Amino acid sequence: MAKFKVIVSDPATGTSKVVELEEARAVPFIGRKIGEILDGAVVDLPAQKIQIMGGSDKDGVPMRPNVHGGVRRNIVLSGGVGFNPTKPGQRKRKTVRGNVITDEIVQINVKIVGQPKKPKSENKGQEPKAEAPAPNSA
Repeated sequence: MAKFKVIVSDPATGTSKVVELEEARAVPFIGRKIGEILDGAVVDLPAQKIQIMGGSDKDGVPMRPNVHGGVRRNIVLSGGVGFNPTKPGQRKRKTVRGNVITDEIVQINVKIVGQPKKPKSENKGQEPKAEAPAPNSA
């Protein structure tokens, strides 16, 4: 069965945490594509939304958003996910994985896109101050 390490990044604070999902908890990710938005309750973040940003398989082959399907492919890359060129115009054939999450994926990268609404408490539990009467200058 599927077992995922989900890295949840919070762009607001710049922090990340790792959540390990197995068996039934991993099922909501199978068949999803890069860029899809899910409910955060899947990774123990209720009332938040998360977006799938990428991932990699057991051999470290990265997922690429513009390769369709869940299979490995050898494609010619000129930059982006899976290849960083060192010279201008450099291209190279590299192995990448498609944009669909399958049971062969080991790591999934997600980011928080919807922050929970903080309740607006009026006066924050403090009593309003009484205003002093205006002086009469009549």
